[in-house]
Amino acid sequence: MTCCGTGCTSSGAIKNREKLDELMERDSLQDRVQFVKTGCFGLCAEGPILMVYPENVMYTNVTPDDINEIWEAHIKNGRVVERLKSENELDFFSKQMRISLRNCGRIDPENIDEYIAYGGYEALGKVLTEMEPEDVIKTIKDSGLRGRGGGGFPAGTKWQFAAEQQVKEKYVCCNADEGDPGAFMDRSVLEGDPHAVIEAMAIAGYAIGSDQGFVYVRAEYPIAVQRLTIAIEQARAYGLLGDNVLGTGFKFDLDIRLGAGAFVCGEETALMTSIEGNRGEPRLKPPFPAVEGLFGKPTILNNVETLSNIPQIITKGPEWFSGIGTEKSHGTKVFALGGKINNTGLVEVPMGTTLREIVYEIGGGIPKGKTFKAAQTGGPSGGCISADFLDTPIDYDSLTSLGSMMGSGGLIVMDEDTCMVDIAKFFLEFTVDESCGKCPPCRIGTKRMLEILTKITDGKGSLEDLDELEYLAMNIKKGALCGLGQTAPNPVLSTMKYFRDEYIAHVVDKKCPAGVCVSMLRYVIMEDACKHCGLCARNCPAQCITGDKNTPYVIDNDKCLKCGVCMEKCPFKAIMKNA
Repeated sequence: MTCCGTGCTSSGAIKNREKLDELMERDSLQDRVQFVKTGCFGLCAEGPILMVYPENVMYTNVTPDDINEIWEAHIKNGRVVERLKSENELDFFSKQMRISLRNCGRIDPENIDEYIAYGGYEALGKVLTEMEPEDVIKTIKDSGLRGRGGGGFPAGTKWQFAAEQQVKEKYVCCNADEGDPGAFMDRSVLEGDPHAVIEAMAIAGYAIGSDQGFVYVRAEYPIAVQRLTIAIEQARAYGLLGDNVLGTGFKFDLDIRLGAGAFVCGEETALMTSIEGNRGEPRLKPPFPAVEGLFGKPTILNNVETLSNIPQIITKGPEWFSGIGTEKSHGTKVFALGGKINNTGLVEVPMGTTLREIVYEIGGGIPKGKTFKAAQTGGPSGGCISADFLDTPIDYDSLTSLGSMMGSGGLIVMDEDTCMVDIAKFFLEFTVDESCGKCPPCRIGTKRMLEILTKITDGKGSLEDLDELEYLAMNIKKGALCGLGQTAPNPVLSTMKYFRDEYIAHVVDKKCPAGVCVSMLRYVIMEDACKHCGLCARNCPAQCITGDKNTPYVIDNDKCLKCGVCMEKCPFKAIMKNA
Protein backbone atom coordinates (compact mmCIF):
# COMPACT_ATOMS: atom_id res chain seq x y z
CA MET A 1 0.00 0.00 0.00
CA THR A 2 1.29 3.43 -0.85
CA CYS A 3 -0.01 6.73 0.47
CA CYS A 4 -1.43 8.81 -2.36
CA GLY A 5 -2.79 11.66 -0.25
CA THR A 6 -1.83 15.24 -1.01
CA GLY A 7 1.25 15.26 1.24
CA CYS A 8 2.89 12.14 -0.14
CA THR A 9 1.79 12.95 -3.68
CA SER A 10 3.57 16.30 -3.47
CA SER A 11 6.76 14.60 -2.29
CA GLY A 12 6.97 11.95 -4.98
CA ALA A 13 4.41 9.18 -4.34
CA ILE A 14 3.21 9.21 -7.96
CA LYS A 15 6.70 8.35 -9.25
CA ASN A 16 6.90 5.55 -6.67
CA ARG A 17 3.55 4.22 -7.84
CA GLU A 18 4.64 4.30 -11.48
CA LYS A 19 7.83 2.45 -10.54
CA LEU A 20 5.83 -0.25 -8.75
CA ASP A 21 3.57 -0.67 -11.78
CA GLU A 22 6.61 -0.98 -14.01
CA LEU A 23 8.25 -3.64 -11.82
CA MET A 24 5.04 -5.61 -11.42
CA GLU A 25 4.53 -5.71 -15.17
CA ARG A 26 8.18 -6.56 -15.79
CA ASP A 27 8.10 -9.55 -13.43
CA SER A 28 4.47 -10.53 -14.23
CA LEU A 29 3.49 -10.69 -10.57
CA GLN A 30 -0.01 -9.25 -10.94
CA ASP A 31 -1.52 -12.50 -9.64
CA ARG A 32 0.68 -12.62 -6.52
CA VAL A 33 1.10 -8.96 -5.55
CA GLN A 34 -1.67 -6.42 -5.10
CA PHE A 35 -0.81 -2.76 -5.20
CA VAL A 36 -3.25 -0.44 -3.37
CA LYS A 37 -3.15 3.34 -3.38
CA THR A 38 -4.57 4.72 -0.14
CA GLY A 39 -5.24 7.99 1.60
CA CYS A 40 -3.06 9.57 4.28
CA PHE A 41 -1.40 7.29 6.88
CA GLY A 42 -0.90 10.31 9.15
CA LEU A 43 2.88 10.35 9.53
CA CYS A 44 3.30 13.13 6.97
CA ALA A 45 6.78 14.10 8.16
CA GLU A 46 8.16 10.87 6.68
CA GLY A 47 6.38 10.71 3.33
CA PRO A 48 6.30 9.22 0.77
CA ILE A 49 5.19 6.14 2.72
CA LEU A 50 4.95 2.54 1.51
CA MET A 51 3.33 -0.18 3.66
CA VAL A 52 4.00 -3.85 2.92
CA TYR A 53 1.67 -6.59 4.15
CA PRO A 54 1.35 -9.15 5.66
CA GLU A 55 4.49 -8.16 7.60
CA ASN A 56 3.06 -4.69 8.46
CA VAL A 57 6.31 -2.97 7.57
CA MET A 58 6.16 0.78 7.04
CA TYR A 59 8.81 2.25 4.77
CA THR A 60 9.29 6.02 4.86
CA ASN A 61 10.92 8.73 2.76
CA VAL A 62 10.79 6.28 -0.13
CA THR A 63 12.25 7.23 -3.52
CA PRO A 64 11.94 5.40 -6.88
CA ASP A 65 15.45 4.02 -6.33
CA ASP A 66 14.34 2.66 -2.97
CA ILE A 67 11.39 0.99 -4.69
CA ASN A 68 13.83 -1.17 -6.65
CA GLU A 69 15.48 -2.35 -3.42
CA ILE A 70 12.18 -2.96 -1.61
CA TRP A 71 10.83 -4.87 -4.61
CA GLU A 72 13.81 -7.19 -4.94
CA ALA A 73 14.54 -7.71 -1.24
CA HIS A 74 11.17 -7.62 0.48
CA ILE A 75 8.36 -8.16 -2.00
CA LYS A 76 10.09 -10.88 -4.01
CA ASN A 77 12.31 -12.47 -1.34
CA GLY A 78 10.76 -11.55 2.03
CA ARG A 79 13.77 -9.66 3.41
CA VAL A 80 12.86 -6.42 5.20
CA VAL A 81 14.93 -3.39 4.15
CA GLU A 82 15.88 -2.17 7.62
CA ARG A 83 17.37 1.15 6.59
CA LEU A 84 14.04 2.36 5.19
CA LYS A 85 11.81 1.26 8.07
CA SER A 86 10.14 4.04 10.04
CA GLU A 87 11.83 4.69 13.39
CA ASN A 88 8.86 6.70 14.70
CA GLU A 89 5.93 4.48 13.72
CA LEU A 90 5.40 2.82 17.12
CA ASP A 91 5.62 6.05 19.11
CA PHE A 92 3.46 7.94 16.63
CA PHE A 93 0.56 5.46 16.58
CA SER A 94 0.75 3.89 20.06
CA LYS A 95 -1.49 6.43 21.82
CA GLN A 96 -3.82 7.06 18.92
CA MET A 97 -7.34 5.74 18.52
CA ARG A 98 -8.56 5.96 14.96
CA ILE A 99 -12.30 6.36 14.44
CA SER A 100 -12.57 9.18 11.91
CA LEU A 101 -9.32 8.04 10.30
CA ARG A 102 -10.06 4.31 10.63
CA ASN A 103 -9.87 3.58 6.89
CA CYS A 104 -7.31 6.20 5.89
CA GLY A 105 -4.19 4.34 4.81
CA ARG A 106 -6.07 1.02 4.90
CA ILE A 107 -8.34 1.00 1.82
CA ASP A 108 -8.35 2.24 -1.75
CA PRO A 109 -10.67 5.27 -1.52
CA GLU A 110 -11.62 4.86 -5.18
CA ASN A 111 -12.88 1.30 -4.68
CA ILE A 112 -16.30 1.04 -3.02
CA ASP A 113 -15.88 -2.72 -2.59
CA GLU A 114 -12.98 -2.17 -0.19
CA TYR A 115 -15.07 0.22 1.91
CA ILE A 116 -17.89 -2.35 2.00
CA ALA A 117 -15.43 -5.11 2.94
CA TYR A 118 -14.57 -3.15 6.09
CA GLY A 119 -18.19 -2.75 7.14
CA GLY A 120 -19.09 0.16 4.92
CA TYR A 121 -22.79 0.96 4.43
CA GLU A 122 -23.81 -1.50 7.16
CA ALA A 123 -24.95 1.48 9.24
CA LEU A 124 -27.09 2.83 6.41
CA GLY A 125 -28.65 -0.59 5.90
CA LYS A 126 -29.39 -0.88 9.63
CA VAL A 127 -30.94 2.58 9.75
CA LEU A 128 -33.20 2.02 6.76
CA THR A 129 -34.40 -1.46 7.78
CA GLU A 130 -34.39 -1.46 11.58
CA MET A 131 -34.72 2.12 12.85
CA GLU A 132 -37.17 4.97 12.72
CA PRO A 133 -35.85 8.52 12.13
CA GLU A 134 -36.40 9.42 15.79
CA ASP A 135 -34.37 6.33 16.82
CA VAL A 136 -31.44 7.55 14.73
CA ILE A 137 -31.56 10.99 16.31
CA LYS A 138 -31.77 9.50 19.80
CA THR A 139 -28.73 7.34 19.06
CA ILE A 140 -26.66 10.34 17.99
CA LYS A 141 -27.84 12.35 21.01
CA ASP A 142 -27.05 9.51 23.42
CA SER A 143 -23.56 9.16 21.95
CA GLY A 144 -22.71 12.71 23.00
CA LEU A 145 -21.18 13.51 19.60
CA ARG A 146 -20.39 17.21 19.37
CA GLY A 147 -19.56 19.10 16.19
CA ARG A 148 -15.89 18.85 15.25
CA GLY A 149 -15.97 22.03 13.17
CA GLY A 150 -15.42 24.61 15.90
CA GLY A 151 -18.32 25.40 18.19
CA GLY A 152 -18.81 21.90 19.57
CA PHE A 153 -22.62 22.01 19.36
CA PRO A 154 -24.30 18.61 20.00
CA ALA A 155 -24.90 16.98 16.61
CA GLY A 156 -28.01 15.08 17.67
CA THR A 157 -29.68 18.21 19.00
CA LYS A 158 -29.06 19.98 15.71
CA TRP A 159 -30.59 17.05 13.82
CA GLN A 160 -33.61 17.04 16.11
CA PHE A 161 -34.30 20.75 15.51
CA ALA A 162 -34.37 20.14 11.76
CA ALA A 163 -36.47 16.99 12.05
CA GLU A 164 -39.13 18.88 14.03
CA GLN A 165 -39.73 21.35 11.21
CA GLN A 166 -42.95 20.37 9.47
CA VAL A 167 -41.99 21.16 5.88
CA LYS A 168 -41.39 18.86 2.93
CA GLU A 169 -38.09 20.25 1.63
CA LYS A 170 -34.98 19.98 3.82
CA TYR A 171 -31.24 19.77 3.19
CA VAL A 172 -28.14 18.07 4.57
CA CYS A 173 -24.86 19.95 4.10
CA CYS A 174 -21.26 18.93 4.70
CA ASN A 175 -18.68 21.59 5.45
CA ALA A 176 -15.44 20.50 3.76
CA ASP A 177 -14.15 24.04 3.32
CA GLU A 178 -11.44 23.79 6.01
CA GLY A 179 -9.87 27.24 5.76
CA ASP A 180 -7.66 27.28 8.89
CA PRO A 181 -3.92 27.69 8.20
CA GLY A 182 -2.20 24.39 8.91
CA ALA A 183 -5.41 22.32 9.02
CA PHE A 184 -5.83 19.32 6.72
CA MET A 185 -8.00 16.85 8.67
CA ASP A 186 -11.14 17.00 6.53
CA ARG A 187 -9.14 16.94 3.32
CA SER A 188 -7.42 13.73 4.41
CA VAL A 189 -10.70 12.00 5.31
CA LEU A 190 -12.20 12.89 1.93
CA GLU A 191 -9.03 11.67 0.20
CA GLY A 192 -8.81 8.45 2.21
CA ASP A 193 -12.39 7.48 3.11
CA PRO A 194 -14.99 9.47 1.13
CA HIS A 195 -17.71 6.81 1.43
CA ALA A 196 -17.87 7.32 5.21
CA VAL A 197 -19.06 10.89 4.62
CA ILE A 198 -21.54 9.82 1.93
CA GLU A 199 -22.98 7.12 4.19
CA ALA A 200 -23.28 9.54 7.11
CA MET A 201 -25.04 12.18 5.02
CA ALA A 202 -27.57 9.61 3.78
CA ILE A 203 -28.23 8.59 7.41
CA ALA A 204 -28.68 12.25 8.34
CA GLY A 205 -31.08 12.72 5.42
CA TYR A 206 -33.21 9.80 6.65
CA ALA A 207 -33.17 11.15 10.21
CA ILE A 208 -34.43 14.65 9.38
CA GLY A 209 -36.55 13.88 6.31
CA SER A 210 -34.28 15.24 3.58
CA ASP A 211 -33.72 13.85 0.10
CA GLN A 212 -30.86 16.13 -1.00
CA GLY A 213 -27.38 16.81 0.32
CA PHE A 214 -24.53 19.10 -0.67
CA VAL A 215 -20.82 18.74 0.05
CA TYR A 216 -19.16 22.16 0.06
CA VAL A 217 -15.46 21.62 -0.59
CA ARG A 218 -12.77 24.08 -1.55
CA ALA A 219 -11.49 23.86 -5.10
CA GLU A 220 -7.89 23.85 -3.80
CA TYR A 221 -8.46 20.21 -2.79
CA PRO A 222 -8.35 18.57 -6.25
CA ILE A 223 -7.56 15.03 -5.02
CA ALA A 224 -10.37 15.19 -2.45
CA VAL A 225 -12.81 16.48 -5.07
CA GLN A 226 -11.81 13.78 -7.55
CA ARG A 227 -12.18 10.93 -5.06
CA LEU A 228 -15.44 12.25 -3.66
CA THR A 229 -16.83 12.51 -7.19
CA ILE A 230 -15.83 8.92 -7.93
CA ALA A 231 -17.32 7.73 -4.63
CA ILE A 232 -20.67 9.45 -5.29
CA GLU A 233 -20.86 7.86 -8.74
CA GLN A 234 -20.07 4.45 -7.28
CA ALA A 235 -22.67 4.84 -4.53
CA ARG A 236 -25.31 5.70 -7.13
CA ALA A 237 -24.35 2.69 -9.21
CA TYR A 238 -24.70 0.41 -6.16
CA GLY A 239 -28.12 1.81 -5.25
CA LEU A 240 -26.78 3.55 -2.14
CA LEU A 241 -27.82 6.97 -3.43
CA GLY A 242 -30.75 7.85 -5.64
CA ASP A 243 -34.51 7.39 -5.76
CA ASN A 244 -34.69 3.99 -4.07
CA VAL A 245 -31.77 3.51 -1.68
CA LEU A 246 -31.19 -0.20 -0.98
CA GLY A 247 -34.66 -0.93 -2.32
CA THR A 248 -36.33 0.65 0.73
CA GLY A 249 -38.08 3.50 -1.04
CA PHE A 250 -35.88 6.07 0.70
CA LYS A 251 -34.74 8.82 -1.67
CA PHE A 252 -31.48 10.70 -1.15
CA ASP A 253 -28.82 12.11 -3.46
CA LEU A 254 -25.68 14.22 -3.18
CA ASP A 255 -24.06 17.01 -5.15
CA ILE A 256 -20.72 18.76 -4.79
CA ARG A 257 -20.32 22.52 -4.64
CA LEU A 258 -16.82 23.99 -4.99
CA GLY A 259 -15.73 26.94 -2.87
CA ALA A 260 -13.20 29.54 -3.95
CA GLY A 261 -11.23 29.40 -0.69
CA ALA A 262 -12.88 32.16 1.36
CA PHE A 263 -12.23 31.56 5.07
CA VAL A 264 -15.60 33.08 6.00
CA CYS A 265 -17.38 30.31 4.09
CA GLY A 266 -16.46 28.00 6.94
CA GLU A 267 -19.23 29.81 8.86
CA GLU A 268 -22.45 27.88 8.32
CA THR A 269 -24.71 30.64 7.02
CA ALA A 270 -21.99 32.05 4.76
CA LEU A 271 -21.42 28.56 3.36
CA MET A 272 -25.11 28.17 2.57
CA THR A 273 -25.23 31.61 0.97
CA SER A 274 -22.32 30.53 -1.25
CA ILE A 275 -24.08 27.29 -2.25
CA GLU A 276 -27.05 29.41 -3.29
CA GLY A 277 -24.78 31.18 -5.78
CA ASN A 278 -24.31 34.41 -3.83
CA ARG A 279 -21.28 36.03 -2.25
CA GLY A 280 -20.39 34.10 0.90
CA GLU A 281 -21.46 36.36 3.76
CA PRO A 282 -22.96 35.34 7.12
CA ARG A 283 -26.57 36.00 8.05
CA LEU A 284 -28.09 37.12 11.30
CA LYS A 285 -29.15 34.35 13.67
CA PRO A 286 -31.85 33.53 14.62
CA PRO A 287 -33.37 32.06 12.57
CA PHE A 288 -30.88 29.23 12.81
CA PRO A 289 -30.19 26.99 9.79
CA ALA A 290 -32.09 24.07 11.33
CA VAL A 291 -35.19 26.24 10.97
CA GLU A 292 -34.31 28.37 7.96
CA GLY A 293 -31.10 27.49 6.17
CA LEU A 294 -30.21 26.62 2.58
CA PHE A 295 -32.72 28.17 0.16
CA GLY A 296 -34.73 29.19 3.21
CA LYS A 297 -35.42 25.56 4.16
CA PRO A 298 -34.46 23.60 7.33
CA THR A 299 -30.85 22.51 6.98
CA ILE A 300 -28.28 20.66 9.06
CA LEU A 301 -24.60 21.33 8.53
CA ASN A 302 -21.81 19.16 9.91
CA ASN A 303 -18.17 19.07 8.96
CA VAL A 304 -16.36 16.06 7.50
CA GLU A 305 -14.89 14.80 10.77
CA THR A 306 -18.23 14.96 12.59
CA LEU A 307 -19.94 12.96 9.86
CA SER A 308 -17.18 10.37 9.68
CA ASN A 309 -18.07 9.25 13.22
CA ILE A 310 -21.73 8.58 12.41
CA PRO A 311 -21.55 5.13 10.76
CA GLN A 312 -19.58 3.61 13.64
CA ILE A 313 -21.89 5.14 16.24
CA ILE A 314 -24.82 3.45 14.51
CA THR A 315 -23.16 0.03 14.19
CA LYS A 316 -21.34 -0.05 17.56
CA GLY A 317 -23.90 1.83 19.61
CA PRO A 318 -23.96 5.17 21.43
CA GLU A 319 -22.59 3.65 24.66
CA TRP A 320 -19.40 2.63 22.86
CA PHE A 321 -18.77 6.18 21.62
CA SER A 322 -19.79 7.94 24.85
CA GLY A 323 -17.42 5.65 26.76
CA ILE A 324 -14.46 7.23 24.97
CA GLY A 325 -13.09 10.61 26.06
CA THR A 326 -14.22 12.77 28.98
CA GLU A 327 -17.50 13.45 30.74
CA LYS A 328 -18.54 16.30 28.44
CA SER A 329 -16.34 15.63 25.41
CA HIS A 330 -16.92 12.15 24.03
CA GLY A 331 -15.07 10.26 21.34
CA THR A 332 -11.81 11.19 19.66
CA LYS A 333 -10.42 14.30 17.98
CA VAL A 334 -8.24 14.54 14.91
CA PHE A 335 -5.46 17.13 15.02
CA ALA A 336 -3.25 18.40 12.24
CA LEU A 337 0.02 18.55 14.14
CA GLY A 338 2.45 21.07 12.69
CA GLY A 339 4.97 23.78 13.42
CA LYS A 340 8.09 23.16 15.54
CA ILE A 341 7.50 19.45 16.02
CA ASN A 342 9.41 16.39 14.85
CA ASN A 343 6.47 14.24 13.73
CA THR A 344 4.23 16.51 11.72
CA GLY A 345 1.05 14.91 10.47
CA LEU A 346 -2.44 13.79 11.41
CA VAL A 347 -3.13 12.35 14.85
CA GLU A 348 -6.40 11.08 16.31
CA VAL A 349 -6.57 10.73 20.07
CA PRO A 350 -9.31 10.22 22.68
CA MET A 351 -10.68 13.45 24.11
CA GLY A 352 -8.85 14.20 27.33
CA THR A 353 -5.38 13.31 26.03
CA THR A 354 -2.97 15.88 27.39
CA LEU A 355 -1.07 18.37 25.30
CA ARG A 356 2.17 16.91 26.64
CA GLU A 357 1.28 13.44 25.33
CA ILE A 358 0.49 14.84 21.90
CA VAL A 359 3.62 16.98 21.66
CA TYR A 360 6.23 14.71 23.22
CA GLU A 361 4.97 11.12 22.95
CA ILE A 362 3.14 11.25 19.61
CA GLY A 363 4.80 14.29 18.06
CA GLY A 364 8.31 13.26 19.07
CA GLY A 365 9.12 16.55 20.81
CA ILE A 366 10.68 19.76 19.58
CA PRO A 367 13.42 19.67 16.90
CA LYS A 368 17.04 20.23 17.96
CA GLY A 369 16.12 19.77 21.62
CA LYS A 370 14.64 23.21 21.93
CA THR A 371 12.08 24.20 24.56
CA PHE A 372 8.32 24.05 24.03
CA LYS A 373 6.86 27.53 24.31
CA ALA A 374 3.23 27.39 23.21
CA ALA A 375 0.66 25.60 21.07
CA GLN A 376 -1.97 27.30 18.96
CA THR A 377 -5.24 25.40 18.77
CA GLY A 378 -8.27 26.32 16.70
CA GLY A 379 -6.46 28.29 14.02
CA PRO A 380 -7.20 32.02 13.62
CA SER A 381 -10.25 31.58 15.85
CA GLY A 382 -8.33 29.86 18.63
CA GLY A 383 -5.67 30.87 21.11
CA CYS A 384 -2.18 30.05 22.31
CA ILE A 385 -1.64 27.71 25.24
CA SER A 386 1.57 28.24 27.20
CA ALA A 387 3.94 25.60 28.60
CA ASP A 388 2.26 25.97 32.02
CA PHE A 389 -0.68 24.01 30.64
CA LEU A 390 1.14 21.13 28.97
CA ASP A 391 -0.68 18.66 31.22
CA THR A 392 -4.13 20.05 30.47
CA PRO A 393 -6.54 17.44 29.06
CA ILE A 394 -7.52 18.50 25.54
CA ASP A 395 -11.30 18.77 25.36
CA TYR A 396 -13.88 21.44 24.53
CA ASP A 397 -14.29 22.89 28.01
CA SER A 398 -10.61 22.84 29.01
CA LEU A 399 -9.55 24.75 25.91
CA THR A 400 -12.35 27.29 26.28
CA SER A 401 -11.35 27.94 29.90
CA LEU A 402 -7.80 28.72 28.71
CA GLY A 403 -9.03 31.27 26.18
CA SER A 404 -8.62 28.98 23.19
CA MET A 405 -10.97 26.56 21.44
CA MET A 406 -10.98 23.15 19.78
CA GLY A 407 -11.79 24.58 16.38
CA SER A 408 -11.50 22.20 13.47
CA GLY A 409 -8.31 20.71 14.89
CA GLY A 410 -5.23 22.62 13.79
CA LEU A 411 -2.47 22.33 16.41
CA ILE A 412 0.60 24.46 15.73
CA VAL A 413 3.58 23.94 18.06
CA MET A 414 5.96 26.80 18.83
CA ASP A 415 9.41 26.71 20.41
CA GLU A 416 11.64 29.16 22.29
CA ASP A 417 12.52 31.02 19.08
CA THR A 418 8.92 32.09 18.44
CA CYS A 419 7.79 35.66 19.10
CA MET A 420 4.26 35.51 20.48
CA VAL A 421 3.51 39.09 19.45
CA ASP A 422 4.48 38.20 15.91
CA ILE A 423 2.28 35.07 16.06
CA ALA A 424 -0.73 37.17 17.11
CA LYS A 425 0.03 39.54 14.26
CA PHE A 426 0.27 36.64 11.78
CA PHE A 427 -3.18 35.28 12.63
CA LEU A 428 -4.71 38.75 12.67
CA GLU A 429 -3.24 39.48 9.23
CA PHE A 430 -5.03 36.36 8.02
CA THR A 431 -8.33 37.41 9.61
CA VAL A 432 -8.16 40.93 8.20
CA ASP A 433 -7.45 39.57 4.74
CA GLU A 434 -10.28 37.01 4.96
CA SER A 435 -12.96 39.20 6.57
CA CYS A 436 -16.04 39.36 4.36
CA GLY A 437 -16.47 43.00 5.39
CA LYS A 438 -20.17 42.77 6.16
CA CYS A 439 -20.02 44.01 9.76
CA PRO A 440 -17.96 47.01 11.02
CA PRO A 441 -16.54 45.31 14.16
CA CYS A 442 -14.77 42.72 12.02
CA ARG A 443 -14.11 44.83 8.93
CA ILE A 444 -12.78 47.89 10.77
CA GLY A 445 -11.96 46.63 14.27
CA THR A 446 -9.58 43.87 13.26
CA LYS A 447 -7.78 46.25 10.90
CA ARG A 448 -7.27 48.74 13.75
CA MET A 449 -5.94 45.90 15.92
CA LEU A 450 -3.52 44.89 13.18
CA GLU A 451 -2.29 48.48 12.88
CA ILE A 452 -1.52 48.55 16.60
CA LEU A 453 0.26 45.20 16.47
CA THR A 454 2.31 46.35 13.51
CA LYS A 455 3.24 49.49 15.43
CA ILE A 456 4.33 47.37 18.38
CA THR A 457 6.44 44.95 16.29
CA ASP A 458 8.05 47.94 14.56
CA GLY A 459 9.28 49.17 17.93
CA LYS A 460 6.96 52.18 18.00
CA GLY A 461 4.34 50.94 20.46
CA SER A 462 3.42 52.22 23.91
CA LEU A 463 1.69 50.90 27.02
CA GLU A 464 -1.42 52.82 25.97
CA ASP A 465 -1.47 50.75 22.78
CA LEU A 466 -1.78 47.58 24.85
CA ASP A 467 -4.83 48.98 26.63
CA GLU A 468 -6.40 50.00 23.33
CA LEU A 469 -5.64 46.57 21.85
CA GLU A 470 -7.51 44.82 24.65
CA TYR A 471 -10.40 47.29 24.47
CA LEU A 472 -10.83 46.71 20.74
CA ALA A 473 -10.55 42.94 21.13
CA MET A 474 -13.27 42.72 23.77
CA ASN A 475 -15.66 44.91 21.80
CA ILE A 476 -15.12 42.96 18.57
CA LYS A 477 -15.96 39.75 20.44
CA LYS A 478 -19.22 41.32 21.57
CA GLY A 479 -20.19 43.08 18.37
CA ALA A 480 -19.15 40.98 15.37
CA LEU A 481 -21.92 39.41 13.32
CA CYS A 482 -20.67 35.83 13.05
CA GLY A 483 -18.59 33.37 15.03
CA LEU A 484 -15.49 34.00 12.93
CA GLY A 485 -15.50 37.71 13.71
CA GLN A 486 -16.31 37.09 17.36
CA THR A 487 -13.33 34.76 17.78
CA ALA A 488 -10.86 36.75 15.65
CA PRO A 489 -9.33 38.51 18.71
CA ASN A 490 -8.59 35.20 20.49
CA PRO A 491 -4.95 34.88 19.34
CA VAL A 492 -4.26 38.42 20.58
CA LEU A 493 -6.07 38.06 23.89
CA SER A 494 -4.52 34.69 24.70
CA THR A 495 -0.96 35.82 23.93
CA MET A 496 -1.49 39.01 25.96
CA LYS A 497 -2.73 36.88 28.84
CA TYR A 498 0.06 34.29 28.90
CA PHE A 499 2.95 36.21 27.30
CA ARG A 500 2.36 39.77 28.41
CA ASP A 501 6.03 40.13 29.31
CA GLU A 502 6.85 39.88 25.60
CA TYR A 503 4.42 42.68 24.79
CA ILE A 504 6.00 44.79 27.57
CA ALA A 505 9.48 44.11 26.18
CA HIS A 506 8.35 45.29 22.74
CA VAL A 507 6.79 48.56 23.92
CA VAL A 508 9.02 49.48 26.91
CA ASP A 509 12.44 48.02 26.11
CA LYS A 510 11.94 48.19 22.33
CA LYS A 511 13.25 44.64 22.08
CA CYS A 512 11.91 41.40 20.68
CA PRO A 513 13.07 38.68 23.14
CA ALA A 514 12.88 36.01 20.46
CA GLY A 515 14.80 38.09 17.93
CA VAL A 516 12.07 37.76 15.32
CA CYS A 517 10.66 41.26 14.79
CA VAL A 518 12.93 42.62 12.06
CA SER A 519 12.56 46.31 12.87
CA MET A 520 14.05 45.72 16.32
CA LEU A 521 17.03 43.66 15.24
CA ARG A 522 20.55 45.00 15.52
CA TYR A 523 23.60 43.28 14.03
CA VAL A 524 26.84 43.86 15.90
CA ILE A 525 30.42 42.95 14.94
CA MET A 526 32.41 41.87 18.02
CA GLU A 527 35.74 43.59 17.69
CA ASP A 528 37.73 41.00 19.67
CA ALA A 529 36.49 38.17 17.42
CA CYS A 530 36.74 40.01 14.08
CA LYS A 531 39.75 39.03 11.94
CA HIS A 532 39.31 41.96 9.49
CA CYS A 533 38.87 39.62 6.53
CA GLY A 534 36.21 41.87 4.99
CA LEU A 535 33.92 39.04 3.87
CA CYS A 536 30.93 40.61 5.62
CA ALA A 537 31.40 43.97 3.89
CA ARG A 538 31.95 42.45 0.45
CA ASN A 539 28.78 40.35 0.70
CA CYS A 540 26.50 42.98 2.28
CA PRO A 541 23.75 43.83 -0.28
CA ALA A 542 23.07 47.17 1.44
CA GLN A 543 26.77 48.14 1.66
CA CYS A 544 26.19 49.20 5.25
CA ILE A 545 29.37 47.65 6.70
CA THR A 546 32.52 49.75 6.87
CA GLY A 547 36.07 49.05 8.10
CA ASP A 548 39.45 47.81 6.94
CA LYS A 549 42.53 46.03 8.27
CA ASN A 550 43.30 48.88 10.60
CA THR A 551 39.80 50.11 11.42
CA PRO A 552 37.15 48.06 13.30
CA TYR A 553 34.33 46.83 11.09
CA VAL A 554 30.96 48.27 12.09
CA ILE A 555 27.38 47.88 10.81
CA ASP A 556 25.14 50.87 10.17
CA ASN A 557 21.85 49.40 11.43
CA ASP A 558 19.87 52.32 10.02
CA LYS A 559 20.79 51.11 6.53
CA CYS A 560 20.87 47.40 7.38
CA LEU A 561 18.29 45.21 5.58
CA LYS A 562 18.37 42.66 8.44
CA CYS A 563 18.97 39.92 5.86
CA GLY A 564 21.59 38.09 7.93
CA VAL A 565 24.03 37.57 5.03
CA CYS A 566 26.90 38.98 7.07
CA MET A 567 26.37 36.38 9.81
CA GLU A 568 26.22 33.59 7.26
CA LYS A 569 29.44 34.66 5.52
CA CYS A 570 31.53 35.35 8.62
CA PRO A 571 33.76 32.26 9.16
CA PHE A 572 34.76 33.44 12.66
CA LYS A 573 31.24 33.92 14.07
CA ALA A 574 32.18 37.45 14.96
CA ILE A 575 28.74 38.87 14.17
CA MET A 576 25.86 38.53 16.58
CA LYS A 577 22.20 39.43 16.36
CA ASN A 578 20.70 41.44 19.19
CA ALA A 579 16.97 41.90 19.72
